[in-house]
Amino acid sequence: MTVAAYRNLTLATLGFTITFWAWNLISPLGHAFKAALGLTSFEEAVLVAAPVVVGALGRVPVGALTDRYGARLMFPLVSGLTIVPVLLLIPARHNYAALLAAAFLLGLGGTTFAIGVPLVNGWFPPGRRGLALGIFGMGMGGVALSAYLTPRIHRYDENLPYLVVAMALAVFAMLAALIITDAPDRPVPQSSLATRLAAAGRLRITWELAALYAVGFGGIVAFGVYLPTYLQTWYDVGAVHAGTSAAGFALVTVVFRPIGGWCADRAHPAVVTAWALGAVALFAVVQALDPMLHPLGTLDFLVMAAGLGASSGAIIALLARVTPQARVGSVTGIVGACGGLGGFVPPLVMGAVYGTKGSYAIGFMLLSDLALAGCVYAFGRMRTAGADDTPAPVSPTE
Repeated sequence: MTVAAYRNLTLATLGFTITFWAWNLISPLGHAFKAALGLTSFEEAVLVAAPVVVGALGRVPVGALTDRYGARLMFPLVSGLTIVPVLLLIPARHNYAALLAAAFLLGLGGTTFAIGVPLVNGWFPPGRRGLALGIFGMGMGGVALSAYLTPRIHRYDENLPYLVVAMALAVFAMLAALIITDAPDRPVPQSSLATRLAAAGRLRITWELAALYAVGFGGIVAFGVYLPTYLQTWYDVGAVHAGTSAAGFALVTVVFRPIGGWCADRAHPAVVTAWALGAVALFAVVQALDPMLHPLGTLDFLVMAAGLGASSGAIIALLARVTPQARVGSVTGIVGACGGLGGFVPPLVMGAVYGTKGSYAIGFMLLSDLALAGCVYAFGRMRTAGADDTPAPVSPTE
């Protein structure tokens, strides 16, 4: 491998981490905004969800634009533009409507996943893409970094978190503009954005990967959002303990994402995905039986975190394997959007089920069913995808 490949992987992972920290700036301070502005629980939920939903949906056009203009332009551009809503949070934090508008714009930071995947994919050969994309995927740890650092910095000064993140984004944007380079053999499509998105949407594999990623990465998002509430409600643990446990869950998913990618370089990615989701399905059933938190409940969550992290890495490795290079950004945008949005249905279901039945067992059984369906589909339908043929090349005019 060339030095340029590892240099671009390092820069992409760093940028992904910083922009995801920016993307998640509001969530750790949700309770502070609620208290300061007198918000209802619903208003707080909308505020926290706004950047996440916009970031997920924004991956679709950003991925297609990356196919056309390359990460060399898109990474510094998106990182630099994200500084604007970060700094707007300073004057906007005194008014809910202004804060919500800034939160929507902040969603831009969550789109860089669709920039980094085609960049890394172009620099690494098929036999090493899984691990490389898994390492890049560790940048999602920026969400955990934000959850840990943002409230602590906020204690010193209410404006300091935004200034720190804005400075980090500015430094990275400059580094990206100077150092990031696209692969020299990168195909450059010339067709319109709508045409390329339509072409990606017509690929059956796009929606198969999107469904799997909605389970894998969506599960990570769902646990990140709802695990503290579940632990406090069901196991009566304190808020600090619950937050620490959620951070530990996120850390395990981050660590196992490149492990899943590494395994996908050595076995078919669909097989790795099937085994990982199968483990999630099994241990979700165990958790539905309401075991004691220590040690069995803790073990359950650690195994589910490992399974979700490994499956996410393997699914992106599968995407790189079966998608024509000229469409990787467009397909990644759609798949990434479904993964992000897939994380918001489970918390709603879990809350509704608990409110109706007074138990979380049905919610965990539903998780088990979804993971098992993904396991069966990945193994039964997709374990030969890309094994015997190479995706048809895409004409630059398509």
